[in-house]
Amino acid sequence: MTDTHAVEIGDRWQPFDLSCFCVPKHYENDLEQVLIPHGIIQDRIERLARDIFQELGQGPLTALCVLKGGYKFFSDLMDKINQLNCNQGQKSIPVSIDFIRLKSYENDQSSGLIKIVGSDNLSSLKGRNVLIVEDIIDTGRTMKKLLNTLQQYEPKSVRVASLLVKRREDNNGDVCYMPEYAGFIVPDKFLVGYALDFNEYFRDLNHICVISQAGMKKYRK
Repeated sequence: MTDTHAVEIGDRWQPFDLSCFCVPKHYENDLEQVLIPHGIIQDRIERLARDIFQELGQGPLTALCVLKGGYKFFSDLMDKINQLNCNQGQKSIPVSIDFIRLKSYENDQSSGLIKIVGSDNLSSLKGRNVLIVEDIIDTGRTMKKLLNTLQQYEPKSVRVASLLVKRREDNNGDVCYMPEYAGFIVPDKFLVGYALDFNEYFRDLNHICVISQAGMKKYRK
């Protein structure tokens, strides 16, 4: 069983006014709205952690963090799973962690594979339950390539947890790929904050916000 009950933020969702929240002063003029406040993010991650704990608690788990954007979601998710490990008494999950970056193979558009860099030894995934932790899924093409690549290492199972899944206007307003664990389904807007960046800026913003045109212009390289 998987968590299909992602919180869907519709196109008519009324975002929160910036003046209602604490935003770093250096970003005050670079954002349109707060889409998801930090507290709601934390509550949703707590529920995702509980679902993962209940469903994958039958053996060792390897959690793979996709850098850079996934690090904050990954850290908070692992903290909440560890809290469940300490508080559930009769049940706990041995968890090992690793960090990866993804890089497309040069001059190869058809293999369906992707280069994984940064991991110590992916052969250790053999026979283990694997949880890929990502910040946002857009077209889903990269994730599908990653899943295809990981099958070479013969894991017992592979599941994906993504904090955000984006609806695509070029896909009839629907998502292109739905992971087993999804935090929020969001509109096709450029989002920043909670480790989501625009040219390496906004990772230090706690809320998930919509960047303004002025912000894009200011930080465009």
